[in-house]
Amino acid sequence: MPSSTSADRRVILFDVDGTLVHAAGAGRRALGRVLVSELGQIDHALSGLRLDGMTDRLIVREVLDTLGHPFDDALCDRLLADYVEALRDEIGGPGFEVLRGVEPLLGTLAASGATVGLCTGNVAEGARLKLARGGIDHFFEWGPDAIAGFAHDGEARERIVRAALDRGSARLGSPLHPSDALVVGDTPRDVSAARAHGVPVLAVATGRFSEGELRDAGADGVLPSLEGAAPALLAWLAGGRTPGVPA
Repeated sequence: MPSSTSADRRVILFDVDGTLVHAAGAGRRALGRVLVSELGQIDHALSGLRLDGMTDRLIVREVLDTLGHPFDDALCDRLLADYVEALRDEIGGPGFEVLRGVEPLLGTLAASGATVGLCTGNVAEGARLKLARGGIDHFFEWGPDAIAGFAHDGEARERIVRAALDRGSARLGSPLHPSDALVVGDTPRDVSAARAHGVPVLAVATGRFSEGELRDAGADGVLPSLEGAAPALLAWLAGGRTPGVPA
């Protein structure tokens, strides 16, 4: 079992889409609007893509590749900036929900003084808009010093995990050991990116993937949802094992 010092330094890093909220396609609609405006008719280039766990930058690359349009970092930056503005409109659409158990869990973690952050493929402002729509953005810190990883940190999700660890180390004043971080996500991409850095993963089957699929992907622990997960996460923060590990 980790020492008490290690336990005091533990950090929980949450994914956004499919883990904390369901945005009911707002992001896809917003990006579609921007692509049509920038490139003209996109011929349903987004419709065939499985976006689960992809970073916003990788989504742009994949769409441009589908359209036969060369990828360019400056173009990607411009598209994502316009995407955020379109998302401000689209996020208010019907069907949005904060997933079950999330708000009470975040409230319990905040009351306990737990260190939490985000590890998401969204650009930072996109993540903030989605969480603000559900009234849960205040549970997280924002800005350059926040313990978090976002799409601007890299196209590959592994780089987002690395950025979150590095920011955690900077905040804590010494290296954050991968075993003292816990990624909570809902896709195999969350799992593989975290495991690439030795970070344990709690996968929740609140997205498109079943508990069995997430376990097969290598998640350390799997839960059907975050409902009632507070005691297990508080126990992990105190030095216990990853929630959702079979007894």
